[in-house]
Amino acid sequence: MIKIAIYGKGGIGKSTTASNLSAALSDLGYRVMQIGCDPKADSTKNLARIDKMPTVLGQIREKGVSIKLEDIVFQGYGNTWCVEAGGPTPGIGCAGRGIIAAFEQLERLHAYEAFSPDIVLYDVLGDVVCGGFAMPLRGGYAEHVFIVSSGEMMSLYAACNISSAIQNFGKRGYAKLRGLILNSRNTENEVETVQKATSEMGTEIIKIIPRCKDVQLAEEKRQTVIEAFPESEMAACYRDLAKHMIEVCTNEKSTGI
Repeated sequence: MIKIAIYGKGGIGKSTTASNLSAALSDLGYRVMQIGCDPKADSTKNLARIDKMPTVLGQIREKGVSIKLEDIVFQGYGNTWCVEAGGPTPGIGCAGRGIIAAFEQLERLHAYEAFSPDIVLYDVLGDVVCGGFAMPLRGGYAEHVFIVSSGEMMSLYAACNISSAIQNFGKRGYAKLRGLILNSRNTENEVETVQKATSEMGTEIIKIIPRCKDVQLAEEKRQTVIEAFPESEMAACYRDLAKHMIEVCTNEKSTGI
C-alpha cells in the first residue's frame, strides 16, 4: 500500500489536484482511498458527487460507538473510496484534533483492511502544520509527501513551512518530501521563481499543471477533469502526474528530503 499526503495552502488547488489524481490512478487500475483532512470537508466532492459529504467527526457526534464504515466511507468515481475527516463545531474545538480523532476512528473500524486500497491519498491543509495537520507526516500514515504550490509568494511561503516540518519529521524516519507540483497561476517568471524555491527546499518540481478552463468546467459538473473530459489535454496531464508520482514513490533513488 502506497501512502501519499498532498499538502498545500488553502485555495491553491490542492483538493482539485488530489481528486484528479485519485481518478487518474483509478483509471490506471489502482484502488484508491482519498481522505480529506480539511474542516471544510470538500476534498472529495468531485469524486463522490454527494451534496453534503458525511464526515467522520460528524458521524461520531451523531452515532457515537455505533458508527459503522458505511457511515463514513463512500465509493466515488471508478475504484475510489472517499472519506472526509470533518472538523469541530465552528468556534469550538481544534480542527487539528479533529483529524487525529478521525484517523483513530478509521483505524478502530479497520477501514484499510476492509477496503484494501493500493493507494491512500491524504489531502491536507497546509496553512498551518500543527500537531493535527501534521498527523499524516507521522505515526506511520503517509510515507510520501507532495506539495502543491503556485509561484505566488504566500503559496511558496506555506510550501517552505511544510518543507521544514517534513525535514523535522524525516529525521525520525517518518514521511519524506518527494517533490512539488506547480499548479500554474501564470504569474510573472512563475517557473523560475518556483524552481529557486524548490532548490532551497532540497526538492524539485515534478509536474507543471497549466491553468485551463476545463478544470472549472468539470467542477461545474461536480466531476473531475478525468471523468468530465477524459480525452482532454488536462486529463492527460493529470494521468502523467499520476504515473510519475507512482514511479517516484516506488523508486528508492527518487527525490526526497
